[in-house]
Amino acid sequence: MIEITFDGAKVITAHIGDHVIRTDQPVNKGGGDTAPSPFDLYLASIGTCTGIYVKSFCDNRKIPAENIKILEHVEYNSETQLPDSIKLEIKLPPDFPGKYRESLIKVANLCLVKKSIASPPEFLVTTSY
Repeated sequence: MIEITFDGAKVITAHIGDHVIRTDQPVNKGGGDTAPSPFDLYLASIGTCTGIYVKSFCDNRKIPAENIKILEHVEYNSETQLPDSIKLEIKLPPDFPGKYRESLIKVANLCLVKKSIASPPEFLVTTSY
């Protein structure tokens, strides 16, 4: 279970086990911009999930991953303000073995966050006392 608390102004905090993740809104949306927005965390979860798969792939083949970067490019629909496309660009160092490039893309596509978006869960919102 994740517990969500309201911590003043627009700061909303998620408590996950021993971890705490704070969010805030940008100043132009009434927040203090003291932490990422929830939507920024959503986007970051896609990139970091992909990163876990890329890093594991490299670790299993003893390929150094320190110089690999993932750049996440998001294009938004001007009417809905929702993403129309999310591109994950894996920037490889020049010495990355070329024979693994296609396999790395396949592994990156295994990200569970991405799969969750492609096959969304049912959401139920209730109240209780």
